Amino acid sequence: MNPDAAPQPADELRRILRRIDGRGYKAYKDIAGAYRLERMTLYIDRVQGDPFAAPSLLRLRLPASIAAIPPALHSNRPRRIALEDFLARAARRAITRITEGRRGSGKSGAVFVDAGGQEVLERTAAVVTPDWVELRIAAGLPAAGRRILGREAAEMLLDELPRVAAALEWNNLPQAEVKTHVECVENQEAVRAALAERNLVAFIADNSILPRESGASDRPLSPRAAVPFTAPDSLRVTIPTPNPVPPPVGDGSPQVTGMGIPRGVTLIVGGGFHGKSTLLEALSHCVYPHVPGDGREYVVTSADAVKIRAEDGRRVENVDISPFISHLPGERDTRAFSTDNASGSTSQAANIIEALEVGTTLLLVDEDTSATNFMVRDARMQALVHKENEPITPFIDRVHELHRNLGVSTILVMGGSGDYFDVADLVIMMREYEPHDVTADARRVASEIPTRRRPEHVHPFSPVRNRIPLPEAFDPSRGRREVKIDVRGTEHIRFGRHDIDLRLVEQIADTSQARAVGYAVHLAATEIMDRKLTLRRVLDTLDAFLDDQGLDALDPFHHGRRHPGDFARPRRYEIAAAINRLRTVRMRQAPPS
Repeated sequence: MNPDAAPQPADELRRILRRIDGRGYKAYKDIAGAYRLERMTLYIDRVQGDPFAAPSLLRLRLPASIAAIPPALHSNRPRRIALEDFLARAARRAITRITEGRRGSGKSGAVFVDAGGQEVLERTAAVVTPDWVELRIAAGLPAAGRRILGREAAEMLLDELPRVAAALEWNNLPQAEVKTHVECVENQEAVRAALAERNLVAFIADNSILPRESGASDRPLSPRAAVPFTAPDSLRVTIPTPNPVPPPVGDGSPQVTGMGIPRGVTLIVGGGFHGKSTLLEALSHCVYPHVPGDGREYVVTSADAVKIRAEDGRRVENVDISPFISHLPGERDTRAFSTDNASGSTSQAANIIEALEVGTTLLLVDEDTSATNFMVRDARMQALVHKENEPITPFIDRVHELHRNLGVSTILVMGGSGDYFDVADLVIMMREYEPHDVTADARRVASEIPTRRRPEHVHPFSPVRNRIPLPEAFDPSRGRREVKIDVRGTEHIRFGRHDIDLRLVEQIADTSQARAVGYAVHLAATEIMDRKLTLRRVLDTLDAFLDDQGLDALDPFHHGRRHPGDFARPRRYEIAAAINRLRTVRMRQAPPS
């Protein structure tokens, strides 16, 4: 296939399919190329070699004059991302309605588009430019056994797929729904941008629905079964939005009202099953905008928030965890700590330091997924096990210092230790799924029932040491493939011959984002790390590169004229998490700055 060749007429594709009908499946390679259809161009970029292999990759491009989507709907980045997201979802609905599904063996006849779930992410599935609109899909070319079904392929490629693409034309779209979708996402990003200027790290709108349908579903619990969120008066704020906010969250005016969580140390307390972890989970997932009707579409968290937890067994490479853990038995140096099998406390300490290293200003912590000895040592344990025999400086003795000295806030779910009342700036109690500001009550309790525990930090929180990844540790090859990166859901990336375990990296939204993380690790290694940059500078450069070149550039074989695969934009924090969990990775510490 010559990517620069002019598109051939549709009749040529029909002629090729007639010629190869009934032949072995590999003859499908002959159809690779571009074809001029009546209202669009069909690009067949990659043809699968077997009906049981990964589907073929195709693009359908409509001229802007035919798509006729109003330019105002993609006039800025949030609007463009939201519009492209909606178009991918519209295509998915059209595929369900128009295509016939399987036509023979393997993946024959199946058509896929990467349309995502509840989050709205920048994706490669649909692209809108001033000149054209393009849909990127995967399709299983029809076969009986391993013999080509040419007539069925012609029906799919020249009839069904153009009808799918035609569903993206403005006159065929649910126009009011498109407008609502775009404006909702733009509003969410406007609220996110307003957080810092209002000294906030998160916002939860009144009437939000935080609980999910089930543990296996990310869809909202029915409003009939859920308790709508209502902000306490003391924390209620109103934030203007560029577009009207419809009921039930708004009143149709361009503003939204709800609970603002200020910078500092915030505790979320309450009895079991009253909604503490549900609130924190919503904040964790809402670093991304959500679709209208999700229930959390006006829950907005600082984009750099990182969920922190213990992670027994993970690899840690050359991390200075001495602010939390020092003088280990055997005189192990924790200023450059490495292990192939971290404990709960060392892994949690490393997770915090690694997040600080790449720029987070908000930590989200749930005691249920934390190492108990890392979180607090009470007065009785201090009396029995003296500090000189305890290497851990618990989080309780660093959390306020993190905010005061480093500008890093923490939102912490805590149901078992009132010792944290002494260091909290704000205490929110969840009671029957409703939030209450009980900061004054918590301070009274702390005064009336002193903890008698002693702060245990023996030195100030040292500046975070940056690390420089060594490029020779990144080998994506496998077998005869120079680059072979696969994913299994959101939990595992197979990077060359090595597995990256992301099961406990909780803010990866879907498989396409995990796939993009894997390829971002490869791009960082091949394009950036030879410049001997720190990990933080690597990610700065990678962010700037993706902002400029787009997600298509993550495909190492992409040359601007082919389907890039299914990618969704990852955050720098999940890319860093993957690098840190690659067991072959080696880093050296940069000199102190």
